[in-house]
Amino acid sequence: MTWKTAVADIPYGGAKGGIGCNPRDLSISELERLTRVFTQKIHDLIGIQRDVPAPDMGTNAQTMAWILDEYSKFHGHSPSVVTGKPIDLGGSLGREAATGLGVVFATEAWLAKNGKSIAENTFVIHHYGRMIPMLSKSGT
Repeated sequence: MTWKTAVADIPYGGAKGGIGCNPRDLSISELERLTRVFTQKIHDLIGIQRDVPAPDMGTNAQTMAWILDEYSKFHGHSPSVVTGKPIDLGGSLGREAATGLGVVFATEAWLAKNGKSIAENTFVIHHYGRMIPMLSKSGT
């Protein structure tokens, strides 16, 4: 995240925080409670001038909405405290696909520089955050 924000000339560093669990093993209400308690523990470490949480593996727009809501209980409503929240809470259109599209654009640029194209190759990309499907030669 430090490199991403530096390249975009955004004045933030980068950090990661998380909870050691498999979110697929939890119910929606368990995920909500876990997210809210986590936010209660970190609310003084995050903020628009400190650290702005963003969705990553195992999270989604709903997770970010819970963080925003819980943070607001301590510091007042501040939609800018998280990214990746739902559109109706001030989120950005296209956010769900942003990371995956960035990988696609970077791959296309590299391939073009090397005289190749996506259409003539098959790809597997592992552990790049929130991926969108890439097309193979067969178009599937």
